[in-house]
Amino acid sequence: MIRLFDFLFAFFGLLFLSPILIIVTILGYFDTRSPIFMQTRMGKDKKPFTLIKFRTMNVDTKSVASHLANSTSITKYGQFLRKTKLDELPQLINVLKGEMSLVGPRPNLMTQTDIIVARESLNIYTALPGVTGLAQVNNIDMSTPELLAETDLSMLENMTVENYFRYILMTALGKGSGDAIK
Repeated sequence: MIRLFDFLFAFFGLLFLSPILIIVTILGYFDTRSPIFMQTRMGKDKKPFTLIKFRTMNVDTKSVASHLANSTSITKYGQFLRKTKLDELPQLINVLKGEMSLVGPRPNLMTQTDIIVARESLNIYTALPGVTGLAQVNNIDMSTPELLAETDLSMLENMTVENYFRYILMTALGKGSGDAIK
């Protein structure tokens, strides 16, 4: 049932939001000359996939977790994209492809050993990663691996259609500030 919702929301989201996606891409081109950001992340069953987002940091920024990045790396336009969560919209492509769900544990980098260990111990990787989830709407980011993994587990154990829609609605209404930046 959730996969059907994921597919329908991603398909119609991309269709109806295409004018916004085009505008954000064009403005992003003027900001960094490279508006799309792609990064290898860990997916279901620890299988790598390429996450797609709008670029919010300078092109030459080192590829690290957001909480380890320097705030000076974020462009002014990138700050706007992060605040409005527009930077996440291209992930609808990942959802449509079945690499992600709209709701699930945020996919970590392949190099985030502390998170991988914490999530492995709780079998978090048996689920598709998500665009949003319980941790995100409660401002729990990847700087606290154990708390993140425990929150992910709680979300997965208590996942209902009602909670699925609740997390999406909370995210759309601006709940959660995203990953912390130094």
